[in-house]
Amino acid sequence: MPAAMRGGSSARPTGQGAAQAAARGRTAAPEGGLSATAILLAALGVIVAALLLILATGERGARLATAVGADVNSRLADAGFRLAAVRVKGASPLATADILRAAGLYKDQPLAGLDLNDVRRRIESVGWVHDVRVVRLLPDTLLIQVVERRQLAVWQVDGRRQVIDVRGAPIPEADPARFTSLPLVVGPGANTGAADLLLELSRRPAVMSQVEALVRVDQRRWDLRLRSGGVILLPAEGEAAALRRLDDLDRASGLMKIGFDRLDLRVPEAVAIRPRPGVALPVSDAGAPEVEARG
Repeated sequence: MPAAMRGGSSARPTGQGAAQAAARGRTAAPEGGLSATAILLAALGVIVAALLLILATGERGARLATAVGADVNSRLADAGFRLAAVRVKGASPLATADILRAAGLYKDQPLAGLDLNDVRRRIESVGWVHDVRVVRLLPDTLLIQVVERRQLAVWQVDGRRQVIDVRGAPIPEADPARFTSLPLVVGPGANTGAADLLLELSRRPAVMSQVEALVRVDQRRWDLRLRSGGVILLPAEGEAAALRRLDDLDRASGLMKIGFDRLDLRVPEAVAIRPRPGVALPVSDAGAPEVEARG
């Protein structure tokens, strides 16, 4: 039977009284025990005492403090400070699975004694991760905030393909088969020099849309292999200027749509074109770069 309220009324409290009652209910301890708040305050007091003990007694005190800390963690866990949820922010779905696996967390793990630096180091070992921050959200949640490495291209060398970031570093966990929309860069050293060239190509969508692969030649210059089977030879220096000349020529004559077998931009003063068999060279407008045909 419910106990009678003072004044003989059994109605539930309303307004401010209800809020106060709810607050008391949230912090009320289980029957015969202490509330979570009381345990937390007591634990903090024990930790302070342990630190004073270490200062006073040295190594023996440190061992005793370790034991005390384990007891504090256990009491906090009993009070509800256990891991119930992990929130990962800033990571793609593909990266999240690898991040959680590396973190090594498990449900109902005591949260107060969790070494956040150790968790952070484990997550930093994941190839997807550029930077990470791990935050405890008491009483039961861990927040993992990630800055993911941006995928730049797929790098092919010695018959093997890897996804690389903007610095050219491979991302081991990334499956190249899942990144078919990324540009393909080929050859030794192609990973480290690709970012600058891809930036220049991004400014010339008419050219970039037809590029199948960026091939590094002798680790000093690039060939652009086209989807049509043609190839564009870029100089070892002055790539941006060479691409500007190509852009001007394409706007003047529609060269990229007409197609060719080979277009040589290695000499700044000339553009040498080997046309496809049976395909006439475009006629240049006034002011367009001179075109030299080579069979």
